[in-house]
Amino acid sequence: MENNEKDRPSPGNPGDKLILIVDADETISDWLYYIVSKEGFKIEQAADGEEALDKARLLRPGLILLDPMLPKSGGIEILRKLQEDDTTGIPVVIVSGRRLDRDTLETLKREPNVEDFVDKLVRPEVLAALLHDLLKTRPAVKGESRGK
Repeated sequence: MENNEKDRPSPGNPGDKLILIVDADETISDWLYYIVSKEGFKIEQAADGEEALDKARLLRPGLILLDPMLPKSGGIEILRKLQEDDTTGIPVVIVSGRRLDRDTLETLKREPNVEDFVDKLVRPEVLAALLHDLLKTRPAVKGESRGK
């Protein structure tokens, strides 16, 4: 059987991937920035839906961390606009600090670009693992390599 380790694509470098963080709360946006930057990803930030759409269209990030409760445009509206033009394939992770009602949650789950949901107080290692999994990257090696 030829299906072995060498047949699988090797994980990518996080430094080659851009993540767009979209959150109106500067404290949360900075917290997410800290987590994502520690993993070696490139980062852009947006504080509202309009800015998020502009940056998504211009920069074509590898992934968007999106707060569904934004000024100027709601999260569902942003998700649907991201499914137009050349932003269609950008995966989105919903980052919410509020418990979403069942209808909203079901609506968001049906959106084809929504990959996952995390709480704004997500543990850094959980978010890091999710990002690496979705973007097919590996964490940057810190210090010397460890033995097996």
